[in-house]
Amino acid sequence: MGDEPLDCLIVGAGPAGLVAATYLARFRRRIAVVDAGESRARWIPTSHNCPGFPLGVSGTRLLERLRDQAFAFGVEIDADRIAGLQRTADVFDAEADSGRRWRARCVVLATGIVDHMPGTGGDKAPWQEAIEAGTLRLCAVCDAYEARDDRIAVYASADDAIRHAAFLRTFSRRVDAVRATPDEPGEPCRALAQDANIVLQPVPVAMACDAHGCRFTFADGSERTYDTVYPALGSFAQSQLAKALGAACDEGGELIVDRHQQTSVEGLYAIGDVVSALNQIAVGVGHAAIAATAVHNRLPRNVA
Repeated sequence: MGDEPLDCLIVGAGPAGLVAATYLARFRRRIAVVDAGESRARWIPTSHNCPGFPLGVSGTRLLERLRDQAFAFGVEIDADRIAGLQRTADVFDAEADSGRRWRARCVVLATGIVDHMPGTGGDKAPWQEAIEAGTLRLCAVCDAYEARDDRIAVYASADDAIRHAAFLRTFSRRVDAVRATPDEPGEPCRALAQDANIVLQPVPVAMACDAHGCRFTFADGSERTYDTVYPALGSFAQSQLAKALGAACDEGGELIVDRHQQTSVEGLYAIGDVVSALNQIAVGVGHAAIAATAVHNRLPRNVA
């Protein structure tokens, strides 16, 4: 880039980042979008609660449509990963893994989260078949309706498993909590399990999922098979760029923002799952509209 900084750098091109880019392009702002190609949305087999898609839409198709919309207004996406972000005076300096650099007056982080997956850290690839078939699901808010009346298990620590299982009792009478760790539930969750008729299973010695279901094997040799399993093992918020600048985070590492989506660092905004909020596409898109408009209004006027 030349000496003149961009109006805004957007880091991440998932649904939130792409909507922010479209807004800012239509505001006739000079922007860049840098994306590592790892949007969580690409793992959605079919979403039926995404506004405007009554027959459902896959994550890859949704991303494709949002990219096409952004491209129509001149947005370009640089395939790279921002490795470092610094702030000097009123300008942010960003450097990518490739060595490329960008300077911008504002930055919008749409970097998302990485789900913790059973036995693989954040790697979803070993579970791809089950995710695509809907036997392993990642968001009960998104798709528990599609699992209604299934034999469901939640795989997590005892308290988390029971709390998530209680939420899923809205959709099925047959919901178990399967321990991921050998901890005992606290008394409130023990009472909740009894009230909601949730059975707390021990820690399994093996877990296997395919397109037909998920099977847990226990130390005594017994097995239990479920139509649908929700691993509720938490996630890693990709907030490290902001934290390096001193941005405030909640106890889970997700960024805390004001009503304009600005972090505690002036000029640094955050949208989507990396923010303390309900992790939903509709929420991230709302974040994007708020942040992009705030960025436009804080910058010097760009009169025609």
